Amino acid sequence: MSRLTALDEHGHLRTAHVNLAAAALGRSPRTVWRWIERARTPGDAAPARAKFTITSEIRRLLVLWGGNASAVHRELVQRRRKDPKLPKVPSLATLHRALRRDLTPGDRAGLAHGEAARRAFDVFGQRPTEHRNAAWEGDHKCVPVQVSVEGEHARPWVTWFIDCATKVITGVAVTPHAPSSDAVLAALRTALDRAEPFGPAGGLPDLIRVDRGKDFLCAAVTSALGAFAVPVIDLPAYTPHLKGTIEALNDAVEEMLFVSMPRYVHQQKLPGGRSIDPDAPALAFEAFVELLLKWVDWWNTEHLPRALNGRTPIEAWQADPTPLHDIPAAQLARFGLTDDGRTRKITTQGVRWRNRHYIAPWMVGRAGVPVVTRHLPHHGTSIEVFGLDGVHLGTAVLAEAASKEQVREVRNARKAKERQLRADMKAAAKLRRERFKAATTAAPPERLGALTEAEADAELSGWDTSGRRQANPGYIPHQPVPDGWAHPLPPGTGEPDPDNPKENT
Repeated sequence: MSRLTALDEHGHLRTAHVNLAAAALGRSPRTVWRWIERARTPGDAAPARAKFTITSEIRRLLVLWGGNASAVHRELVQRRRKDPKLPKVPSLATLHRALRRDLTPGDRAGLAHGEAARRAFDVFGQRPTEHRNAAWEGDHKCVPVQVSVEGEHARPWVTWFIDCATKVITGVAVTPHAPSSDAVLAALRTALDRAEPFGPAGGLPDLIRVDRGKDFLCAAVTSALGAFAVPVIDLPAYTPHLKGTIEALNDAVEEMLFVSMPRYVHQQKLPGGRSIDPDAPALAFEAFVELLLKWVDWWNTEHLPRALNGRTPIEAWQADPTPLHDIPAAQLARFGLTDDGRTRKITTQGVRWRNRHYIAPWMVGRAGVPVVTRHLPHHGTSIEVFGLDGVHLGTAVLAEAASKEQVREVRNARKAKERQLRADMKAAAKLRRERFKAATTAAPPERLGALTEAEADAELSGWDTSGRRQANPGYIPHQPVPDGWAHPLPPGTGEPDPDNPKENT
């Protein structure tokens, strides 16, 4: 209208201008002419009504009434009745139009249901695709399935890590209770180890993203990763969109695996909230772990994520030419382990740590050897034993909690050592005993195994028995002494003359 009004003020307005504007605005030319007439006589135009807008007070009432516009309208009407000085309340239809006009769908959802509902209408960027091991993401997942743990129902937890570029699950650990730093270290150890059965994916990542979990940020985890210069990125709390890869994995495992398991806690309910099959038998914890590990293997080797363009995660991993950085086995054995800095000795009862003894088959025969012990946090059933030179000697288990198989292995190791020593002693005894041939006539005794004259001549034929060393074939003999040289006097021919040194020869 500003353009048409300017043309009208200068006398340049034509019907073609009005028709063109009407066609562009989707209005009739008559309506546009009416607008122009109204602009020509602004004083005669009726004053425009004030538009009803959503104020902060109405936003607060929407929160109070859970986003119910009818309840907000009733509240405004009641306030108007109590205080006629308040502004006139618009109709409910006007309030609905103002809500749709002034508030975005995300605002309306947030005022009704909270921040999580509002975020569903937000727009999030996507990180650019990088190479393998450029970034990992880690998280805990409370499994919505009740399993049997020592006769009681419990909901296990899964701790795992995923490579953001190739979607490979690099490491996983399962605990029948809320996880702690030991679960994080166990999952990390499987992720870093590229040997079987955890490989071929793994190695050292450039960084790891977590969401402020105290288990991920504890000193044991940060120091273990810091020793390999791997930073742990601490994301703000309650920001799942900043680690979308692991969050998508958490959703996928529930939709693809957990939903089909017995005693799934989110299954459909009967009227009154009753379970369809309340007496369904729970999976044993061992069976649940086996099913989960099979699903992880299926995800890595058979699943085709849409982002990988028809490739499985392990195929995408192997097709990536980015060099990998592996951890030597000796360093991986120490990963995540802590120690108190004390030196201990292997005794006949094993290694004493925290007033308890730990045994292992490899300790047999090593009583008195000084060692250093290390352990995973919160793990008291086993320790790792190292020599003072840093060599990993092996794992030792708590003697009181050792299984029958472990005790049997220790006994078998002792018996093996005993058999080996007995064999060595018998062999040495044979060397000590001198045996002679049986004599049938009066003759000097003859040792068994003695060399005959012919055997001795054959053996000595290739040796110089004179005691002199053989001449070196490359030896160059001395040349005759020239006549002009001084010769030494034979012994006893006279005393040297100090006044004539030349004659002292």
